[in-house]
Formats: sequence, structure tokens, C-alpha cells
Amino acid sequence: MAHKIKDIRKRVDEIVAEKDKFNLAQGLEDRKLNMQEMREMTHSFVDPRNVIGRDDAKKDIIHLLMDQNENSSRNVDVIPIVGIGGLGKTAIAKLVYSDEQVVGHFQLRMWVCVSDDFNVTRLKKEILKSAIHKIDENFGMDGLQNSFRELLSDKKFIDNLGVDELQFRLRELLKDNKFLLVLDDVWNEDRNKWMELEDLLLGSCNESKIIVTTRNNSVATIMGTAPTYHLDGLSQEDCLSLFVKLAFKEGEEKQYPNLLEIGNDIVKKCKGVPLAVRTLASLLYPKVDELEWRSVRDNEIWHLKQNEGDILPALRISYNHLPFHLKQCFAYCSLFPKDYEFKTSLLVQFWMAHGLLQSPDNEKQQLEDIGDLNIKELMSRSLFQDVYVNYTYDYSFKIHDLVHDLALSIAKGECSVVAKKSSVAAEVCHLSISENGQEVTTQLEKLSKVQTIIFLTEQPMTLLETCISRFKHLRVLTLVNSSFEVLPSSIGSLKHLRYLSLSHNDIIKQLPDSICKLHSLQTLLLVRCNNLERLPKGIRDIISLRFLIVTTKHTCLSEKAVGCLDSLRFLFIDRCENLKCLFDGMEGRLTNLRTLLVNECPSLTTLSLSIRHLTALETLTIMYCKELSLMEVEGEDNQDLKLSLRKLLISGLPKLEVLPQWLQGSANTLQHLMIGECENLKALPEWLSRLKSLHRLTIFKCPNLSSLPEGMEALTALKELEIKGCPDLSRKCREEDLHKIAHVPEIELDDDI
Repeated sequence: MAHKIKDIRKRVDEIVAEKDKFNLAQGLEDRKLNMQEMREMTHSFVDPRNVIGRDDAKKDIIHLLMDQNENSSRNVDVIPIVGIGGLGKTAIAKLVYSDEQVVGHFQLRMWVCVSDDFNVTRLKKEILKSAIHKIDENFGMDGLQNSFRELLSDKKFIDNLGVDELQFRLRELLKDNKFLLVLDDVWNEDRNKWMELEDLLLGSCNESKIIVTTRNNSVATIMGTAPTYHLDGLSQEDCLSLFVKLAFKEGEEKQYPNLLEIGNDIVKKCKGVPLAVRTLASLLYPKVDELEWRSVRDNEIWHLKQNEGDILPALRISYNHLPFHLKQCFAYCSLFPKDYEFKTSLLVQFWMAHGLLQSPDNEKQQLEDIGDLNIKELMSRSLFQDVYVNYTYDYSFKIHDLVHDLALSIAKGECSVVAKKSSVAAEVCHLSISENGQEVTTQLEKLSKVQTIIFLTEQPMTLLETCISRFKHLRVLTLVNSSFEVLPSSIGSLKHLRYLSLSHNDIIKQLPDSICKLHSLQTLLLVRCNNLERLPKGIRDIISLRFLIVTTKHTCLSEKAVGCLDSLRFLFIDRCENLKCLFDGMEGRLTNLRTLLVNECPSLTTLSLSIRHLTALETLTIMYCKELSLMEVEGEDNQDLKLSLRKLLISGLPKLEVLPQWLQGSANTLQHLMIGECENLKALPEWLSRLKSLHRLTIFKCPNLSSLPEGMEALTALKELEIKGCPDLSRKCREEDLHKIAHVPEIELDDDI
């Protein structure tokens, strides 16, 4: 080891000498991102303002949907939309899917992303899940059969249905509803698979429609019954309009005619493909250096041999312009399947486990914040898309399949997806395993440098034990949806392990004590481990733990269990049915905790924790705890509380009668307050007007609330007010209380009754 250190020092000295030779200055890369200049994050439905030049296509497809086609003997027509990758087939389908005329025409709308896996059973489940989300959006559920009440309450119920039961429920759901089903990104050319699914859908209401988006004309031939809609590239004029919208601030292009001319040349190279235009425009925003623009226009990548419709050169240029730290983070995303829905908080934990998040020496940023900035920067460059904000604590996104192809090409050699017929290079460090069997095991035996193993399908215990014994430098191990009754005690030998997920294991009852030897562990996920009896007694020894999600049958999480986890930043207590108290005897602990979520703990009666000690807490979410009143800390002196809450969500607390006084301790920081499904909450406190930083207030399903408190006019930072399921309160806001909220720019109230 001493000789190795000596060699490393020698190499560093040589680098320093080279630096001096070329007069290079030492400095930190500027990694700050101007958040106000970032693109506005959108939900999973496309914003029509961001789609240019597709009005005619939208009208044509809507016409096909409304066409009753009297010559057809079918009651369900299939309309294929065909075009090369990146043209915007999905965007057009989303525009049509969300159009008011279409929403009013169909009783039921469903959206399923098919991608490479045309597994008929999976698709049936996804169709049902989508139906639950959208069912009778316009017509109510009064006519819905009682057999579906259970289905509507829990999507997890669908995953446990047998094939016959699944088929029966889908038929029952569709038979009396005129529906629109979008099957997005279809690659299947096996006609038999399509016919199996088609037979199930044909018994539905007349005038039902299916839209299929695909790059493959053969798919359109197999599935289509209506004329195929061939989506062409955008015109040069529309491409330039899109480029200008994304590459310049509003009206700025007039100040830089030279850049506009260069931009026009760049757009020509994009060959009418919106994804290429978006990616390069996002790369150049808001740069004004002509040399940078010319370097994109004249890049040698454009001169490589390309297939027709190939946009990878445009994407590769965008990748090449990424800072090094973002290149590493982006490449890691290749481990996950196409159409994978990334949860931002978990992706940041993956990056953190591999040391990809480094805080500049002169800044005291939390690693979680740096990871979040990385994600937002990749979004701003159009490499991440379909952003969906979950207001509880997180947001999710997806990667376009062509961008996924780019990530695969970049990460080749370091990251690999292992299947039975795949070929894995010996130097691979990061693996996701999509199949099982001896062929997979044989491939793993050739490897030695593995740091990541993500099991995408259930694996036998023998393979897990082999991985633990062979790969001693593992940093990430995910065993999601596994069925291990016990975890091998050898897990404690993985001293470098930083990320461990056992989520959705329904049969595991206990964790081995050896897990407490994982002193480097930063992330532990025990989501929906419904039979886990308790956390191991020595869990307090996992001193590096920053992110913990747990489901357990234990009755109390006390100081003895998690009291020493002072590195903890994120804690989610989920579906602990027996849990009666939280944090008993833990005053003065968890001082670094920033996010606390408590969900579906029906026996919980007290938090047993003085709020005054959670001085770093920024996000607090408490949902569906029917015995919790939040009153246990009342009686303390709340005047001197100095809290830093930014977001508070309270929902499903029937015993909540008044908002807790300790909220006043966050008067200068609270930005988002959401209160829902609290039927005994009768009034909002007068001190609500002291929340000077509040810019979003959401109240839903609190039927006993009848008025807003006096002084609402003082909430000058309030930008959004939403009131739903509170008829008396909405009516009052339209009449007597209108003056209290007249200054709020965005107000959404219950419809008039």
C-alpha cells in the first residue's frame, strides 16, 4: 500500500508540473444553476404551449377518433401513429388525449406505455391501473358495479389478480364504457400476442378507439384497422420557432442576429426532428458566445455516417457539452429499463453511493441538494423529460428511449444489463439483472469489479449469496420484490455497501444483526416489508445512514432503536399498522433530519417528540393516521420556536380539530401548506396570516371549514390558493371573503353547486 501511495503522489506531482508548464490556473468549476432561468417543470401530460407546428396533426387525429366509420364491422378501431424516433408521436398523442373535445367524448381514457415488453398479462394490469386513475372522470362513479369498489381503493390489488380474474374484471370495466386507449411506443411484431389482447378489447362499447404510437410500419400493419397516420418532420420554419423559444429568453433573439443565423444552420442539421432541436436549443440556452454556437454547428459528429432519421449525433453533441460530473450521473441512468419512472430522491441516493456528488470546498451544500441540482440541470438540457411533481416530497421523470440509447452507448463497458443472451464485458462495474437462470449466474462468475447490482426480477438465494461472497466492493444492492424469508448474515461483510433496498418483500420477518456492521450504509429501504417484526437492536450503529424508509410491525420506534442516527436526513414511516408512538425519549436527536413522512399508521397516537428539536426539518408530511391529533406538544412555549419548515402536508387526520401552535415557529419559512381530509377541522387559526413566506395554500375535503381567518390580506407572498371538497368555504370565498384573497393571482375553488 505504501508503494501504491508513493506512485500516486508521483503522478500528482507530474500533473502539477504540467499545470505550471502551461500556466493553468487552479479553480473550482462553477456548478451553480440559475433556478429562475430553468425551464418550468411540467407534469406527465404535455403542455400545449411547448408543442409547435402540430395543430394540423392534432386536428386530423381527433377527426379519426370522432369518425364513426359506418363501413367498419368493428366496435373498436385502432389508429396507428407512425414516425421515426424523436418526432413527437407521444407528444401528439398526449395533446389529443387531453383535448377537451376528446375528454368529453369518451367515458373512459387509459394510457399505457408498452415499450419493448409486450407481455399481455402485464398490459392488462397496466390498462386496469390506468382506468382506475381516470375512471369516469366526467360522468361520476354512481353506475360502477360494487365489484369494482375494492379495485378502486388499492392498485396493489390488481397485481395479485389471477389471469382469469384479471380478464373478467377488465371485460366488466370496458363493456359498457366508450373508451380511448393509448398504447404508446409499441415494438411488438408478434401478431398472436396482439390478437390475445385485441380479443379482450373488442367486446367493448361501439365507437371506442385505440391509438398506437410506433416507429415500425409492420406494427401498424398488424394492429391498425383505420388508416395509418404518418407523422412527418417539422418544417424548417416550425423547427426554427421551436429553437428560438428554447434557446433564447423571450424577445432576446432580436439582439443577436448572428446567433439566430447560426441557429438556423443548426436547425437544418436536425432534419425536422423536434427532440434534436430541443436538445441542442437547451444546450445553448442562455449562452451568447458565437464561438460556442459555431462549435455546435461545425462539430465533426455531424459528418459521421448516419442512417435516415438518426438523431444520435445531435444528442451526442449535447452529451459532450455536459460538465464531467453530469456525464457520470447521466451514464448511470442506463442501468434502468426503457420507460423507467425515476424517483428523484432515490436516483440521488444511487449517485451518492458512488461518490458522484461532490460539494465544492468553498460551499457547504448538502449532497442531496447537489444531486437535486444535477437532475434539474439535466432536465434543463432536455435529457430528462415527463416530469411529474409529487407534492408530498418528491418528483419523478422519464428518459426518452433515444436518450436512453445514448446513455447505453456512453456507459458501455462500465454499465450493463444482464440477461440470458447478453454478453458482459469483464471490466463492467455496474449491473442490473433482468432475468434469472444458470446462464446469468455463469456470466457473473466472470466478473470481479462489480460495485452495483440491481435485481430487476426475483433471484434465488444462492445467487444472492454468490454475489455477496464474490463482490466485496459492492456499494449498491437492490432486492426489490424479493421473497427471502431471511437475509444472509454474510451481508455484514459488505463493508463498502452504501445503498440497500429490500422493499416490497412481503415475507421477510427479521433482519440479521450483522446488517448493523454496515457502517458506511447511507440508504436503507424497507418499504412495504409488512411482516418485518422490528428493526435490529444495533441499527443505531449504522452511523452514516442518511435515508431510511421503513415498514414494520413494531409498536414503538424509540431512542434505543434509532436514537443515534444523527446523520439521518430523510425518514419515511410507512404503513406501520401497530405503531403507537414515534421517537419516544428522543429529544435532542435527529437534528439533521430535513424530511419526515408518516403515512398510514392507524394506531399512532403520539409523535412523542418535541418539535423544537427538529430545527433542520424542512418537509413534514403526515397522512392517514386516524388516532393522531398533533396536540401532544401543545402547552410548550411556542413563541421562541425557531423552525425551518418549508412544506407541510396534513391529510386524513379525523381527530385534528385545530392546527398545532408550533406551526408559528415556521412563520418566516413555510412556503407550502396543504390540509386535506380532516373532517373535524372547523376553523383556521387567526395566526395563519403571520405565515409571511406562504406562497401556496391547498385545502381539500374539509367540509366543516366555512371561512378564512381575518388578515389573509397580509399574506402578500401567496400566489396559489386551491380549495376543493369544501363547498361552504368555496362559497364564502366567492362572496363575503372575496376581499381577503383578491390579491392572490391563481385561485381555484369548488364549482358552483
